Amino acid sequence: MSQPNRQRVIIAGAAGRDFHDFNTALRDNEQIQVVAFTATQIPNIEGRRYPPELAGNLYPDGIPVYPESELEELIRTRHVDDVFFSYSDVSHEYVMHLASRVLAAGAGFRFMNPRLTMLKSSKPIVSICAVRTGCGKSQTSRHVLRTLQNQLGYKRVVAVRHPMPYGNLVAQAVQRFATYEDMDQHECTIEEREEYEPYVERGAVIYAGVDYERILREAEQEADIIIWDGGNNDLPFFHSNFHIVVTDPHRAGHEVRYHPGEANLRLAAAVVINKVDTADYQNVLTVQQNIRQANPSAIILKAASPIFVDDPAAIRGRRVLVVEDGPTLTHGEMAYGAGVVAAQNFGAKEIIDPRPFAVRSIAATYQKYPTTGAVLPAMGYGGDQIADLEETINRANADLVIIATPIDLGKLVNINAPHQRVRYEYQDIGAPTLTDLLRERFSR
Repeated sequence: MSQPNRQRVIIAGAAGRDFHDFNTALRDNEQIQVVAFTATQIPNIEGRRYPPELAGNLYPDGIPVYPESELEELIRTRHVDDVFFSYSDVSHEYVMHLASRVLAAGAGFRFMNPRLTMLKSSKPIVSICAVRTGCGKSQTSRHVLRTLQNQLGYKRVVAVRHPMPYGNLVAQAVQRFATYEDMDQHECTIEEREEYEPYVERGAVIYAGVDYERILREAEQEADIIIWDGGNNDLPFFHSNFHIVVTDPHRAGHEVRYHPGEANLRLAAAVVINKVDTADYQNVLTVQQNIRQANPSAIILKAASPIFVDDPAAIRGRRVLVVEDGPTLTHGEMAYGAGVVAAQNFGAKEIIDPRPFAVRSIAATYQKYPTTGAVLPAMGYGGDQIADLEETINRANADLVIIATPIDLGKLVNINAPHQRVRYEYQDIGAPTLTDLLRERFSR
C-alpha cells in the first residue's frame, strides 16, 4: 500500500529489535512506509517476509527481508529516505561505517528513540542486560530469579526473553515455555534452549516471540513480578523499575565502545563487574573507572562466576575438545569461555583445535568470525547446523568433550566421546550485594 507522501524507510536488523521497533513505533504510523527489512548476524533469516498477520493493516502483503549486503541497491531502487539501525552488539566504528554506506547511497541514518519502544507494564519489572554478549548475564538472571523466589517470596515470577524468532514468525508471535515439551513443540534452536531451560528447570515460566505487546499482556496475567532477560547487549523492551547491566573485565573498554552497550551502561541503576575472580585486576579498575565516568549515579557491584564440573579428575591429562556458548564467541568476539578455563584449571593435557575438523556451516562460522580461538562455538540455528556441529565434534576424536553451554548439549547431539558439562553461577563479591538491592526495591 504505497502512498506518495509517506516517508520511505528501511529497518536494518537481525530478526529481533528490528521487528519490535516496527511493531511499537512504525506499524500503525501513516506518515512512514517501511519498504524493507535488511538482515545480518543470524544465518538464514534473509529472504523471508515479515508476515501480513503481524505487519498490520498498512501492510497487507507483509514486508520483505533482504540481506544487508543489498542495502545500497535497495536505497536507490526503492527511493528510501532513511534507514533505521535496529540491531545490537556491534562496535561504534561498525555502526558509523554502515552509516557512511547509507549516507553515500543517498539516505539518512537514524536510531529509534528507545523510550518509544519500551512498553509499560502493570507489574514491576527487573531488567538484566549487558554491555556485550558473554558478560555473564545468564547466570545473573538466574541469580535474580532465585532471589525473587527464595529470598523475597515471589511465587509467580515470569521472565520475558529478548526475541530469537528464527522460524515461522506467525507461529512464534507469542511463545510460552513452562516445560521441556513446550520447547520441543516450538522446535527451539540450541540458542533458544540455552536461554529458556534454566527458567523451566527452576519452575518459572518464560515468554518470548515477536509481538512483545501481546507477550507482556499475557505475562502480566500470571506474574507478580517480571524479569526482562536481555539479549546481546540490547536495551530492554519494557520500562524497567530496576535496570541491571553486566560488564566483563576480560574485555575492558568494550563497555564504552559498543552499541547499544554504552547506552545500556548509561541507563543502568546498578552495574555488575563480573568475572573478577579470573580477570586482571587492572582491567577491573579500568571498567570501574569507565562506569563512573559514564554513569556516576550507578551502584557498582562486583561478582565472580565460579565454574563447576561433575568430575574434575576426568579432565586431567586428557586431550579435550571445548564447546563454548556460540554467541559469546561470535557476536561477543571472545576467543575462549568457561570451558577453556575449566580445561586449564583441571589439568587438561591438550585443548584440541577444532578448526581443522569443522564442516560446512561451522567452517563458515570460523571464516565469518576469525577472532574465535581454538574452541568450538555451539552453533545451532537449525537442524542442518546442529548436524554440522555434531559431525565437527565427532571428527575431532577427543578423549573428552567439555561442554560449556548453558544447557546439556549431549541431549541434542550424539557425542561419541565421553563428555561433561561446565556450570557457572553468579557469586557476589563484597557489599552491597545484588540481593541487598533487590530486597531494598522489591521487598513485599
